Amino acid sequence: MTDYLARLNPEQREAVEAVDGPVLVLAGAGTGKTRVLTTRFAHILLTRRAWPSQVLAVTFTNKAAREMRERVAAMLGGPAEGLWLGTFHALCARMLRRHAELVGLTSSFNILDVDDQLRLLKQVMEAERIDAKRFAPQAMMAIIQRWKDRGITPARITPAEDTDFANGRARAVYAAYQQRLVTLNTADFGDLMLYMTDILREHPDVLAQYHRSFRYILVDEYQDTNLVQYLWLRLLAQEHKNICCVGDDDQSIYSWRGAEVENILRFEKDFPGARIIRLERNYRSTAPILAAASGLIAHNEGRLGKTLRSGLNDAAGERVSVIGLWDSDEEARMVGDRIEQLRRGGDALAEMAVLVRAGFQTRAFEERLITLGVPYRVVGGLRFYERAEIRDAIAYARVLHQPADDLAFERIVNLPRRGVGEQALRAMHERARTGQMPLTVAAAMLVEEGVLRGKTRDAVRELLHGFERWRAQLERDGHVLTLQTMLDESGYTTMWQQDKSPEAPGRLENLKELVRALADFETLAGFLDHVSLVMENEENASADRCSLMTLHAAKGLEFDTVFLPGWEEGLFPSQRTMDESGLKGLEEERRLAYVGLTRARKRAIVSHAANRRIYANWTSSIPSRFIDELPEEHVERGGSAALQRDRALAAPVFGGAFPVTARRPRTIEAWEQPARPVRADRIPVGARVFHQKFGYGTVTAVDDDKLDIAFEKAGDKRVLDRFVERES
Repeated sequence: MTDYLARLNPEQREAVEAVDGPVLVLAGAGTGKTRVLTTRFAHILLTRRAWPSQVLAVTFTNKAAREMRERVAAMLGGPAEGLWLGTFHALCARMLRRHAELVGLTSSFNILDVDDQLRLLKQVMEAERIDAKRFAPQAMMAIIQRWKDRGITPARITPAEDTDFANGRARAVYAAYQQRLVTLNTADFGDLMLYMTDILREHPDVLAQYHRSFRYILVDEYQDTNLVQYLWLRLLAQEHKNICCVGDDDQSIYSWRGAEVENILRFEKDFPGARIIRLERNYRSTAPILAAASGLIAHNEGRLGKTLRSGLNDAAGERVSVIGLWDSDEEARMVGDRIEQLRRGGDALAEMAVLVRAGFQTRAFEERLITLGVPYRVVGGLRFYERAEIRDAIAYARVLHQPADDLAFERIVNLPRRGVGEQALRAMHERARTGQMPLTVAAAMLVEEGVLRGKTRDAVRELLHGFERWRAQLERDGHVLTLQTMLDESGYTTMWQQDKSPEAPGRLENLKELVRALADFETLAGFLDHVSLVMENEENASADRCSLMTLHAAKGLEFDTVFLPGWEEGLFPSQRTMDESGLKGLEEERRLAYVGLTRARKRAIVSHAANRRIYANWTSSIPSRFIDELPEEHVERGGSAALQRDRALAAPVFGGAFPVTARRPRTIEAWEQPARPVRADRIPVGARVFHQKFGYGTVTAVDDDKLDIAFEKAGDKRVLDRFVERES
């Protein structure tokens, strides 16, 4: 193949031909990094600088490895034999099978999955007499994996790296866990990198063998490497120093899973004389989108620096839209309506995406899309009402509303754990079946008769008394406050607060969003009816669906139209991230905003709401500082008439001043809730409307956003205007 270099722009060609010595290719979003990496690989082989087995090519995903293998084969005119191409873990597993005896394993060792890792760790903690209720095994596992991500074996733990978890016994648990793995001739995923890095450090003969084997090293997504991956690469590159790392410091967004942006920032220091090649021609997005994204990311101090420019022939395009809205419900309506408008204009749903900072945000958009009948998919996660913690909370609500709901009671009777095992549950079922009674009644009888004993009896009695108390509160305080109280007093919220897994904070946010959703309904029964309707809504089999996902899940993807809702202080940038990591956390949040903008090919629509409801109270939301940082000349502002300008939005909260620091939202007490603007398409008395569950009807009265409707089949109902559409 003679023309493979002719298809590259000058910067891409420079990155391909600079094969000798250390090279860092700073590849901005949409600049063709995959083409550069695969062409460089093929170029090394075609110019006979190395055999296929002398090139080590490392990716982060199996998909990326497969794509690189296919592209290289196409350029070579056939598959290359003996390639060392794959993910970090796959390559280390291959190496470790050759040297397993150096760490006490045999070459046939097994690799444990996540469930088996946790099961084994629980056994080790029990043997060490550590209370799993006080010190969650998931939290211990997170500590161990963090140590492994940093290349730290039990013997290498220093006082600075240690933790006081489990009364300072975490190191001993780690050592016992590792010994147990060796005894079983197994390794977990973290061990694959940890063991091979340790072998290369401790056995110079093995390191020399790989120095002879690998003349060139290629690394994809270098900004996402953690410390042990960095150490492994540095050790392998010591001899020839022919290492080429491709990455983008502006897209380093995975610190929460161990990635360290410092790895890419210190490349020149690690490899003196390294060449830095910047790929800045973007072939994905329009010029205004790129200019806005570049202006935003320029506010980060910890970066090597580059400015994206459009490589498309047509440099024109729409400016980034920034839309201010009254509340999160209006925001969801705006997104849904624009998706419908684009769809009617001929745009494919598959080319539209809603990218949120946190998973709980998807609920409002899911419900709006269901109401509109727009097919959608949640990428990288479950739909809101399908998530385990939401199903659990709704099961509590179902038992509260209907004590005879056996399926719901069975789901939550031992959640959180109350010592209700299979035997106790079987006894409840037998009593319920013979007495033709609900499980709750059967459970109460077993408690009073002493059939259930000890802690199990006490826990079930407390739960049943709790439901009596919560039903009384439901009559007195309403369903929103009662559900919140029930989740807290039952121990369910505490269960997730004590869970130290990375998913726990997101689950707690989802539970808060569920309580917020309740406020849209006048009764608990109305809410449960709505949930049933949503859950029964079959997913459209059509392949043409718009996508809902978090910004983290969107990395590497691209769409014609991208909606970026919730750009408000505390939500984005995340207050939790800033509290935990300070300026470093803020800069990662800004990189996340940059990633979101650069997913868009044709149009990017940023939105923020003035008010969000947290539990029963409204919270006034301040526009994200990232909106201020977007260059004004590349932004078009719009939205509710009173919210056209950011500073006008902030003025009521801060008396006209727009503070630079401590930009926290202010909670507005329930008694001073702001009046919600009427719908632009306000539905009058006499209008014909359609409701997805109740069908067609006529509006008989209007009270702000509440409508009294005489439905043809369902009779008279009062519903919120957002859940009906005017008959066309």
